[in-house]
Amino acid sequence: MGRWRPVEVMVRPVWDGRRVLITGDTGFKGSWLSLWLADLGALVAGFALPAATDPSLFESARIGDLVEHTDGDIRDLDAVERVVQQTAPEVVFHLAAQPLVRYSYQAPIETYATNVMGTAHVLDACRRQSSVKAIIVVTTDKCYENREWVWPYRESDPLGGHDPYSSSKGAAELVASAYRRSYFGVDGAPLLATVRAGNVIGGGDWSTDRLIPDFVRAFERGERVRIRSPRAVRPWQHVLEALDGYLTIAARLLKGDRAVATAWNFGPDQEDARSVSWIATRMVELFGAGGWDQDEAPQAHEATMLMLDCSKARQELGWRPAWPVAKALERVVAWHRGAADGGDARALTLNQIKEYQALGRALAGEYL
Repeated sequence: MGRWRPVEVMVRPVWDGRRVLITGDTGFKGSWLSLWLADLGALVAGFALPAATDPSLFESARIGDLVEHTDGDIRDLDAVERVVQQTAPEVVFHLAAQPLVRYSYQAPIETYATNVMGTAHVLDACRRQSSVKAIIVVTTDKCYENREWVWPYRESDPLGGHDPYSSSKGAAELVASAYRRSYFGVDGAPLLATVRAGNVIGGGDWSTDRLIPDFVRAFERGERVRIRSPRAVRPWQHVLEALDGYLTIAARLLKGDRAVATAWNFGPDQEDARSVSWIATRMVELFGAGGWDQDEAPQAHEATMLMLDCSKARQELGWRPAWPVAKALERVVAWHRGAADGGDARALTLNQIKEYQALGRALAGEYL
């Protein structure tokens, strides 16, 4: 097997001065990625709607001071084309999306317009921009046709989705595949990969209708949390695990490695695919207060069992998780405790990025 974690992802020379465009930079994951890349010396541009939550990591960590941000909607093809032309990126990370399963039941047209046509808009703009060398389209573990079985899903398994969100992400994968085969990777065109991560968690996530942010808000208010599906199993992982996978792919695409211009799963080890009740109980233990109850009201359909097979990333990239889910939860609670005590959101985030990078460098030598 190759080395545990590609060291080149962790050093400035790969990214120093590199022009990068991130769609969805105002989101939770986009904010972490923007800050990490800026710290590595990249010239980061962002394109997104204003942050969807108040507070938001984008505002609290002052990401806008580090990123050439443009307000815009990926449903607007003209606006997407303008920002791609103006920023002339070498690398494009497409994260902008309608990211919520339950909201997709309320707004299916918005969900499809954003996640499917928005992806097509970004790819169409990139195919006409000569500066672009690498494109990473971020989808989700929920893009698979979920059969509620105990086996983890591989990149070769059928795409699908019961709800509008999941099916829109499966459709975004198909759009990316069609653009890859029709326009990219030939005659000097950009290389395109899609990345599928699990349930990412981390400090600074105040999204609505998500388990960890719901717990953070409840603890701040002295309330108990109502849990919809305590027995549901998900591939929980810290946001830095997923982003490290994305950066690994981007670095390989920039080197012209056509073998990685395909779909990739990035998720935790199998033992870290935990139930919602396990996560909830552990959060109560870490905060030392609060509790949770099951919500008995009728609920819209959500998958019960969902795990990712990441053996391809391990075998072909030398990638594997660094922080088990217990560690990831500790870092989430530490971040929010630090923020509640008046800590600077940017410093809290950067400190965890540097902690994660240091662990990667220390362990990489064991696998060389």
